[in-house]
Parts: sequence; structure tokens; C-alpha cells
Amino acid sequence: MKTRALRLYGKKDLRLEVFDLPEPGEDEILAEIVTNSICMSDHKAAEQGADHKRVPNDVATRPIIIGHEFAGIIRWVGGRWADRFAPGQRFGIQPALGYKGSLEAPGYSFRWIGGQAAWVIIPACVMECDCLLPYEGEGFFKASLSEPMSCLIGACHAQYHTRYGRYEHQMGIVEGGCCALLAAAGPMGLGCVDYLVHGPRRPRLLVVTDIDAARLNRAQRLYPVEEAAAHGVTLRYVNTAGMADAAGTLRHLTEGTGYDDVFVFAPVAAVVEQADALLGRNGCLNFFAGPTDPAFSARFNFYNVHYAETHLVGTSGGNTDDMREALRLMSEGRINPAAMITHVGGITAARDATLNLHRLPGGKKLIYTQYDFPLIAIEDLCNHTEGPRVFVELGEICRRHDGLWNIEAENHLLAKGKKLPME
Repeated sequence: MKTRALRLYGKKDLRLEVFDLPEPGEDEILAEIVTNSICMSDHKAAEQGADHKRVPNDVATRPIIIGHEFAGIIRWVGGRWADRFAPGQRFGIQPALGYKGSLEAPGYSFRWIGGQAAWVIIPACVMECDCLLPYEGEGFFKASLSEPMSCLIGACHAQYHTRYGRYEHQMGIVEGGCCALLAAAGPMGLGCVDYLVHGPRRPRLLVVTDIDAARLNRAQRLYPVEEAAAHGVTLRYVNTAGMADAAGTLRHLTEGTGYDDVFVFAPVAAVVEQADALLGRNGCLNFFAGPTDPAFSARFNFYNVHYAETHLVGTSGGNTDDMREALRLMSEGRINPAAMITHVGGITAARDATLNLHRLPGGKKLIYTQYDFPLIAIEDLCNHTEGPRVFVELGEICRRHDGLWNIEAENHLLAKGKKLPME
């Protein structure tokens, strides 16, 4: 059968093509993709081509399908997996397979599977690694965002602390402690706020900083301090732009004790050093932001490492259990990653959005992989009063949902949007 997909051939060489898929084997699964959210890692893969550690060297002659934050419906199941999966199931995929120690991953390494596609063949290694994850909740876009949410959940689980005189790591954020998210009013920071307020382990104090007033205002509108208080969390939003002593001001919010957990969401040396200055005794700094500069570095207070038992950890993605937790919390309605999404588009917009992602404002760009429409900001969509009827109607729906993308909007788009015929 034919599929349409965005394929990578080399550095900045992305092509939207229609081509034939091979017949799926008895150890494979045929699936229809509905959504894929674009990640900065996709942009890096497109920029680096075969130089990327996950992209194969022969990509110029055996192109891969790009995109790894995707969701869809299982349409056919090979006999080997008939006892575990069935046609009609919705799913998300954990792309970090770790198959036999390889770095291969859907969206980076495979010819027949990736998120920016209409139809894909899921290879046996995905199921062997238990990385094809059924989703029982509503909406495809939520399942797509389970991958970035799993990265945040994994980061929270990776935090570690010790007790004086005991050499045992106690994993996870300090429940009932003080937590700070720095440079965190962007999409990933908002996802972390959602998880820390509504998830299973919560801090007593959660401070969110940024230097962009508009982003902080949006964050406060989406996650009000009153709602956090109802869940036992004192939530504070702080604009640190122009502060003479930001670290001192932020430490004062903890009554001088410092923070148990500090997360850094921007690869900026000054932010890392500020995070270090915020750590209390036995505090743990999580460098979540992924730098593009392999020589990126910042100063760290090793006096405090020695005498105050401060810790440093870095995470780069979540594991399968983290993704299962994300899917479960979404299915239960406890977390909602819609705040991450600022733009939606059809697959015809995916190439330019991927190549120019570093220049585009806002948060996550969500692609509906079988539809033809330009990338559009949800804020602009809400202001549509004329033009194509479907966009006017989508704007009306998003306005009813506080300016967020939502299940009603997705269902309306899938029913009324311009679906591409398979050529």
C-alpha cells in the first residue's frame, strides 16, 4: 500500500513524498498515524543528517521517516503479536528503544516508521522492547505529547537525595519540599508545572521563573495559583528580568533554606549558575535543557558539593515506564498537555516547520499527518472571524476552551479538514 511521509535524505534535505510500503510481515504491525508533534530533536536531525548519532550513514540512498512524537491507530497485526494487540487500538510509541544497545529509534533511523507519515509499518524490535503502548484516553494529540511528558516525568524521577551519614539515594523530588523551575514558562516548563501540581508527588513550594512577561502571564492563566493551592502546592511565578539579586530573592521565598530540587530549562550558563546558588542542603540540580554546543559549561560550587551535599543530574528523555505514567495520567484526566501546543498544521506544513523550528515563536507545533493546511498559531485561530469555514469554527471551539487546543477541536478538524488523497 502507499503512504505519504516526510523523509530525510541528508542535511536540510527533507522531502514530502508518496511511496509504497512493503507488505508487513507476521512479526510486524501496520498502523495509521494521526498526529505528530515536532521536537527540537527533529530539527537537529534535519540539520545534521547522517552526522546525527541516530541517523544511519546511508540515509541519502535509504531515507528515513522523520518524527518521533506520534500517535495513531493499529490497523493490522501480524500473527506474532495477535495476543497483545488488536486492530482499532490507539497507541503512542516510546522511541528510545535501546534495542540490543543500539541508538536506533523511530523518527531517526527507520525507513518505514516515523511520525510524519500517513501509514507506517512498526517493526518487531518496537514490540520486543515493549515500546508500543496502548492509549485508552481521548484524543490523539495527547498521546503524541506523552513522549515529551515522559521526559519531564523521567526528570522528576531522576532527582536524588541522601540522608546524612547514609549512602543510599532516595529517588525523586522531595515530597513536600521546595522546588524551582528556571526559565520555565515555555512548553516543557508548563508541562512540568502540570505534573508537579497534579501528579503523584508534589512539592510544598513551586517557583516558576522566566524573563518573558507574556509567557509568565500565559503560564499563570493556564495554571492559576489558586488551583495549585487546592492541590497543596504554593505556586509562585517570578519574572527575574532586571533583578539585581535574583538568587537572593528566590532563596528568600524558601525562608532562606534554599531549594530541594531545581530544574534548568534553558542551556544558559548564567541560569545554571543561578540554579546552583539556589540549592539548599542536599539539594539536587537537574540540567534538563539540551545544549547544541558540545563544549557548553558553567561554574558549579564544589565547596557546597563537599560540605552541603548538593547534587547534579542531567536527563535526556524518559523511559517506557515514564511514558506509561504519562499515558495513564492523561487517560485519567489528571494532566493535560494541551498547554504545550501553540501551533497546529497539516503535513504539508511539516517540512518548513521542522527546518525553521528554532526561529518559530511559541511552543509545540502539532501536525495532523493526513491533512493539508498551513501551520497556524492557535492564538491567531481564535481570532479568525472570516476565511475558510473550518478555521472559523476551530477558532470558536478553541475560544470555548480558554484558547487551548482540545479534543473537540481535534475531532472537528478530523471530520471537516482537508484530507489529502493518496496519490
